Amino acid sequence: MPPSEQLDTLVTVLDLVRSGISTRPEVIRRSGLGRKVVTQRLVQLGHAGLVTEGDLAPTTGGRAPRELQFHSDAGHVLVAELGATSISVGVADLAGRLLDQHEEGAEVPTRPDETLSRVAKLFDELMARRPAGGSPLWGIGIGVLGPVDWATGRPISLPTMTGWGDYPIRERFAEQYNVPVWVDNEVNLMALGELRNGLGQGERDLLFVKVGSGIGAGLISGGLLHRGASGSAGEAGHIIVAEDSQVRCWCGNSGCVAALASGSALAREGEAAAADGSSPYLATIRMGEHPRPIDAEDVVAAAAQADSAAAELITRSGQYVGKMLAGLVNAYNPALILIGGSVAAGAGDLILAAIRQVVYQRALPLATRNLRIALSPLSDRAGLVGAAFMVVDQLLSRKHLGRWIDNGTPSGRVDIIHASP
Repeated sequence: MPPSEQLDTLVTVLDLVRSGISTRPEVIRRSGLGRKVVTQRLVQLGHAGLVTEGDLAPTTGGRAPRELQFHSDAGHVLVAELGATSISVGVADLAGRLLDQHEEGAEVPTRPDETLSRVAKLFDELMARRPAGGSPLWGIGIGVLGPVDWATGRPISLPTMTGWGDYPIRERFAEQYNVPVWVDNEVNLMALGELRNGLGQGERDLLFVKVGSGIGAGLISGGLLHRGASGSAGEAGHIIVAEDSQVRCWCGNSGCVAALASGSALAREGEAAAADGSSPYLATIRMGEHPRPIDAEDVVAAAAQADSAAAELITRSGQYVGKMLAGLVNAYNPALILIGGSVAAGAGDLILAAIRQVVYQRALPLATRNLRIALSPLSDRAGLVGAAFMVVDQLLSRKHLGRWIDNGTPSGRVDIIHASP
């Protein structure tokens, strides 16, 4: 393992090259390190296969420096996002670019063993499609529903996630694939994906809000993901937005935004609109020739067909989310709020307009003066991209890099996830 001071400068140089600083003189200028030290660290990173020197860079005079490039093909990572009703998997390079991906429906909340076995099978299929002799597997990143104990990679027990509480996800995949594994809440990873490779690039304070079967948030503060003291930061779905509501949330309270504005809430209210006839579109689905229960997608589709009752339900959902966000904006003062998830993606501008109206109306003018609220451009890819960056950032961090760089690869170094801070 490199000495402490050497490791500090090694990570500094690597981070600058990863951020796009492309010449040695610019690395020297940005880092404040001496030319000799920078040269030594670049040589070391070159031997490890992490940085390469390419063509001559443009110059306005004097000797042209060679361009530095982060070798994103040195390894690859497997990533997965487990939503309430779907499994998404992918393979990414070290720059967070998805090289291959797959998504399918699944009953995730009540089937941990079956779900994770399916994830492993899909991982194997992705790896089988990789070119022969390609880059090695360096790590695995997985996003799951609900809060996660970051230190252990185990989900926190929730009544809605039967069997998932304290499940050894990290150990299961580390043993099977012999690489380091990290696990986090899926919405945290969506926020990280947008920060690093989406609309959030360049922002230091942003919120990502997922409006899907449930509601959750990922918080970026000072350019870093904020997980909280016990991993439960971002459980915004349990902010109460209607004190007089009789709708009970699974957490035991009434009036939570998740119980009133999520996809599950839209399905419940859509059923009522079909039953009382206020929504002709939904009534046809519920009581037509081939009747079936109403889901959130039906409500979104009805609104798109100018069904006024369905449009009102989506608008009301957006208003509840806006009320929740107004409080967070006052307390947290983000520069950007991104709205994602299946409901938001389907309802689009209709729900976005309702959210914006309430936030700008209720939050303090100083907090909203430069605030942008937009739909997530990465959509269903945000969580996978974020999972890739979670793994790569950890592998190349000061905490972990020194434990494997002399070997040239973190493959087989499952022990590094247990490194002391």
